[in-house]
Amino acid sequence: MLCFPQNQSMATISYFLLILSIFVFADGGSIGINYGRIADNLPSPVNVVQLLKSQGLDRVKLYDTEPTVLKALAGSGIKVIVALPNELLNSAALQQNFAYTWVQKNIAAYYPSTQIQAIAVGNEVFVDPNNTTQFLVPAMRNVQAALVKYNLDSAIKVSSPIALSALQSSYPSSAGSFKTELVEPVIKPMMDFLRQTGSYLMVNVYPFFAYTANADVISLDYALFRENSGVVDSGNGLRYVSLFEAQIDAVFAAMSALKYNDLKMVVSETGWPSKGDESETGSNEANAAAYNGNLVRRVLTGGGTPLRPQATLDVFLFALFNENQKTGPTSERNYGLFYPDEQKVYNIPLTTEGLKGNNQSTPVNGSKIQETPVSGNGNASTSSSGKTWCVANGKVGEKKLQAAIDYACGEGGADCRQIQPGATCYDPNTLEAHASFAFNSFYQKNGRRSGTCDFQGAAYIVTQPPNYGKCEFSTEYSD
Repeated sequence: MLCFPQNQSMATISYFLLILSIFVFADGGSIGINYGRIADNLPSPVNVVQLLKSQGLDRVKLYDTEPTVLKALAGSGIKVIVALPNELLNSAALQQNFAYTWVQKNIAAYYPSTQIQAIAVGNEVFVDPNNTTQFLVPAMRNVQAALVKYNLDSAIKVSSPIALSALQSSYPSSAGSFKTELVEPVIKPMMDFLRQTGSYLMVNVYPFFAYTANADVISLDYALFRENSGVVDSGNGLRYVSLFEAQIDAVFAAMSALKYNDLKMVVSETGWPSKGDESETGSNEANAAAYNGNLVRRVLTGGGTPLRPQATLDVFLFALFNENQKTGPTSERNYGLFYPDEQKVYNIPLTTEGLKGNNQSTPVNGSKIQETPVSGNGNASTSSSGKTWCVANGKVGEKKLQAAIDYACGEGGADCRQIQPGATCYDPNTLEAHASFAFNSFYQKNGRRSGTCDFQGAAYIVTQPPNYGKCEFSTEYSD
């Protein structure tokens, strides 16, 4: 059975070249964290800064401009996003002098010793019960004018985090659109402002909300960045293997529909609660560790989204601490990575260095987070040794397997010498066995990076060594 390109379609080749460009050659993004303080038992700001530094976190997002926090961050080297709260939007929008004074007292007084990078004007303003939407863009403009006045506009950007509820449609991702009633009054003016000032859109993205409301139809593996067969967008044919990326691309599609393709996006909040009410399906420590741990790995190992493969992902986790005075369901008080005593709620890597040798996230009790073992359905786990292999999914049919194996052994650069006639792994002489060897070679060659064991659904990851006669499958990890 030949394993090199024969009558391979350009579409197949293009798909796999796209996968390579996304997952093999792309630069990594950045991870920051939200530091909320709606609690009465948190460490001092000085101790919090030390905690951030000890965890290798060099980006933090605040919800105000608390002086003790900004002073503690001075000289730390940590980049900071501060906020003008919703309750100040009215004043900032209607009084330019208010904006001048606010920037002078809360920004200029601390910069550059405190490395303020951006100002979030309001937060999820469109869902603010006080109906402050009309003040948003005028407030952003006045704050920008104040930055210009103090010669800070080239160093500090102005934006405003929006919730996904600003979308009229988010499924499929290609059909993403903003709510009609928001487009002309606020979305377009805000996008124009971001474009004119060289800023970016901030978006709060929570796959947890979508999953807990639709657990009967959304796969938990899909929500937690675990291996799965993926979801194909019926509008553009792109395959999504995580709900997070699908949600981001819905926003990108909404921006594109209004001709704002050039704007960048920062995920200003995302997270998963470690505890919740009985009705909050999926809210537990294991899932929180899986979501945040896999998200960090996904962001730091590089690559954009299916719709914007060249874009880096810059993400702020929510949140640093569990906050005991937040109102609402139990989950609201349990998004933290740390307890107020600075002990971890669960262990996850937060830096590129931390990813090395870390194949699992664990609860604080040290027990492994068990995931469903792989079968043909695309679910995956990590073996106790940390090793994984890539094998063929025979259910996709011979035509799809052959196209994938042709790519892997040809353009993909897999080492397929061992499955040629007379070689060690030629027997068993079946398409599925040969494809498994080729797919695994490609997967290991590319460092087991996310997305390199998919082949349009023709492959999936296993955590036990494949058994095909005397053939031994490599687990060599190469960068």
